[in-house]
Amino acid sequence: MPQPLHVLRFGTDGVRGVANTELTPEFALSLGRAAARVLGGSAFVVGRDTRRSGPLLSAAFCAGLMSEGVDVIELSVLPTPGVAWVSAHLGVPAAMISASHNPYTDNGIKLFSAGGRKLPDAVEESIESTLADGLGVSGANGDGRNGRDRYGDGPNGRGANVGGPNVGTSRTAATDLVGGYANALVASIQGRSLNGLKVVVDCANGAASVIGPTVLTRLGATVIAIHDDPNGTNINDGCGSTHPSSLQAAVVAAGADAGLAFDGDADRVLAVDHTGALVDGDQLLAMNAIDLRSRGRLTHDTVVVTVMSNLGFKRAMASVGIDVIVTQVGDRYVLDAMSAGGFILGGEQSGHVIFADHATTGDGLLTGIATLDTIMRTGRSLHDHAALVTRYPQVLRSVRGVDRSRLAGAQRLWAEVAIVEAEFGEDGRVNVRPSGTEPVVRVMVEAPTAAQAEAACARLCEVVGHELG
Repeated sequence: MPQPLHVLRFGTDGVRGVANTELTPEFALSLGRAAARVLGGSAFVVGRDTRRSGPLLSAAFCAGLMSEGVDVIELSVLPTPGVAWVSAHLGVPAAMISASHNPYTDNGIKLFSAGGRKLPDAVEESIESTLADGLGVSGANGDGRNGRDRYGDGPNGRGANVGGPNVGTSRTAATDLVGGYANALVASIQGRSLNGLKVVVDCANGAASVIGPTVLTRLGATVIAIHDDPNGTNINDGCGSTHPSSLQAAVVAAGADAGLAFDGDADRVLAVDHTGALVDGDQLLAMNAIDLRSRGRLTHDTVVVTVMSNLGFKRAMASVGIDVIVTQVGDRYVLDAMSAGGFILGGEQSGHVIFADHATTGDGLLTGIATLDTIMRTGRSLHDHAALVTRYPQVLRSVRGVDRSRLAGAQRLWAEVAIVEAEFGEDGRVNVRPSGTEPVVRVMVEAPTAAQAEAACARLCEVVGHELG
């Protein structure tokens, strides 16, 4: 008798798992059905990155949607923010098949509500509940039949309703939508150009491999593209925002003004200045916050970041009179705080940056364009802009093989955290949290010196392993 399917749970950015092992086509199909029922609407936008499992999982997810009577607009390979842009443009829900910066063996499914916004916790919980009921897990069916008959009980997706009234969206229509996203990126700098800038672009062999160099070239930059030849298995492999060393070398070798490193689905970006130095998300946020404020466009003189932002960023913002609001890790929490306060700029140290007047989610290409535009308008190098933030040495470690669910009650660990924080006072910081995307506990320490940060982080990781192992 077949066993009930394992239900993956939502993390900080959709569901993720090993493709065709944890994240199976059977699960993707069922998630498609559940998403159709919870999110509603007559149409759904679906895009993917360049992983070899992408077509398999996209087809299964789309089949689930169509079996519920929903039209599917397949965009093929496109950055996550491009899928969100189309979702907002059409006013329909969307899904992105991607595991972001993870290796090609993993994949994931990110969902957006109509309008291109990531889902609130309550909506994700509703989808999980619908999944569990439909799949027959936790005793929902009690017969181990994977819930196929329960999903079949719905009123949609029968006979002439299969796939919705406009099933079979033309390739031309999808191409026009992708072109609309590209045009929006070009229009984001209001007719200005990047003429005279030489830029190296690391596409991570991912979703930005075509559209990234194309858009930047349209804006007038001289573009040198690297890692822009995806084969299904080389996404994020020694390249992109998680492995920027080849970009750093390429920028120096080419005598370029700057470099941009995207991740696999291009919703984040890190930069490299002309000296080959890495410019992280905190520095990109700082320079853009200061630029927006100088033009009277930074609403309430405030920027929103997560607990992972460097202490140096916060002190730099304080020195120029910009307020900082801090959220938990995850760009959707940043966006929630931005929406609640009417703020237009926020993001994460990892390079997720949200320009709310142009996008509904983090967009690596948009951030790169805004950063290059700032360089052009100010006449100052990326190196000079990045120097606004003096980064405190930061050490981040992932502790594997531990039970994340016991973290909140680990009294000895939190006592040790308090001791470390007292030792550093205002000159350091500690953050210990369960990862929302991997089965690990992350330990981050900032301190006046790298040696102090390393020692304190090692000390805390040892306690995490002992207490939660």
